[in-house]
Amino acid sequence: MQLPFELDRPLVFFDLETTGLHLRNDRIVELALIKLTPQGDVLERVRRFHPGIPIPAEATAVHGITDADVADKAPFCARARALHAMLDGCDLGGFNIRRFDIQMLTEEFKRCDLDFSLDGRRIIDMQNIFHREEPRDLSAAARFYLDREHEEAHTALGDIRTSAAVLGAQLQRYAHLPRDLDGLHGYCDEYAPILSEVDRWFGPDEDGRPFRRGKHRGQPLAEIARTAPDYLHWMLSADDMDEEVLALVRAALDDAAEPPTE
Repeated sequence: MQLPFELDRPLVFFDLETTGLHLRNDRIVELALIKLTPQGDVLERVRRFHPGIPIPAEATAVHGITDADVADKAPFCARARALHAMLDGCDLGGFNIRRFDIQMLTEEFKRCDLDFSLDGRRIIDMQNIFHREEPRDLSAAARFYLDREHEEAHTALGDIRTSAAVLGAQLQRYAHLPRDLDGLHGYCDEYAPILSEVDRWFGPDEDGRPFRRGKHRGQPLAEIARTAPDYLHWMLSADDMDEEVLALVRAALDDAAEPPTE
């Protein structure tokens, strides 16, 4: 695989197949990656995992993986440390990874007591480039950029092979695209910044953590803790709420319950 720029550290293209799209409740059933090194080495890996929950029929209809296919596979946590080490110090690339795959992978690592930090990583998402230049999906990207059908759609390794090939074609087609990973990261980040669950719910701490969503959008968390605590208690009772979000909500309720100091 040839890219029109030199790497200063490894770049990993990856793709996930999952039981569904819910970050807290769904699980990874297949992960494929291609790791490129500055020395020109290319490493391909495909791993399947027992998700610990049934694979819904609608998910199987997309990626073709059944419960029987993963019945004898190890759970994600059994391989998590080795995978975490393999991704250490690497930039990341893929199709739609900013909005889904990275967040799902982060959640899986979190369930294995591993912190998967994005600090310092450059994240290149071919969907961001494609949707900004030619809004379509991966199969259409293969037809448009590669002049061929994406025959291996919704197989993790097939998807990532096509995604990586699409990136090379995009860089050839669009002369204005940056020719380095820092520039491509900035290009993708401008279009689709990766937000944590805390940032999805609340604005910056220096602004009082105003709600970004829900009926109290724009109002500071502390104010809602004082004036509408029932809403925060509803958040605490939700079974799909991120723990960091819940910690902020609990702290706000605790602060509101303390008597004012004289």
